[in-house]
Amino acid sequence: MTIDAHQHFWIFDPERDAWITEDMSVIRKNFLPADLAPVLEANGIDGCVAVQADQSEAETDFLLQLAEENTFIKGVVGWVDLRSPSVEERVQHYAQYPLLRGFRHIVQGEADPAFLQGEDFCRGIKALAAYDLTYDILIFPHQLPAALAFVQKFPGQRFVIDHLAKPYIRKGEVKGWEEDIRAMAQHDHVYCKLSGMVTEADMQNWKQEDFSPYLDVALEAFGADRLMYGSDWPVCLLAADYPEMKKLVTDHIAHLSAAEQAQIMGGNAASFYKLV
Repeated sequence: MTIDAHQHFWIFDPERDAWITEDMSVIRKNFLPADLAPVLEANGIDGCVAVQADQSEAETDFLLQLAEENTFIKGVVGWVDLRSPSVEERVQHYAQYPLLRGFRHIVQGEADPAFLQGEDFCRGIKALAAYDLTYDILIFPHQLPAALAFVQKFPGQRFVIDHLAKPYIRKGEVKGWEEDIRAMAQHDHVYCKLSGMVTEADMQNWKQEDFSPYLDVALEAFGADRLMYGSDWPVCLLAADYPEMKKLVTDHIAHLSAAEQAQIMGGNAASFYKLV
């Protein structure tokens, strides 16, 4: 089964979605399952994982409803306030939905570099264990050291790093990111998504070789059994169409065995998120 492990849906709201600025006109509109279904079919993708883009329980409810109505949405990564005193109750509430596979917080937007190590937040992460739920780590490279300390606290928790931790592809910076990402990869309970790369590059003038140093590091560090393909649709449309985004990954892994390619293009997502 070929799986897109990372994409989003939204009904565009300029106030709520203020991060989608006016210069991002291509994504300042609604993106719903009816828009994605033919794209996935045309690109040989069997299903996807819908990931939160807004930090509200309304977002989680919205994605779960879409997943219930569209069988190609195999799982949902939602949001709850993991710092809330009632986090155990809220996690228990969402755990009853079979398509809810995990949660994410937009840590890249947090000013505190030690946000992931906060006592309240860590208590929230502990609440996921009882329901075997995953956690997506969305960070920038400068937050990787804190993320490393974070994942070390929870050796039994399944984590996945979104977008390779957003390396500075536009600047061609590799070294500091590489050291930290290799340290993260030393922990077997941490996976990584090959996603979101095109929007970290020169969005209008990127070329395949811009991504090779980062993909090489990720493949060597995590191996074919802990990487997963994700399009980051529709955000990727700022810099690439769906076939281009997919081709970046498939071309880079073409030298691997068929079994290894199948793992990256769906098998790992299915096992990590326990998709049905």
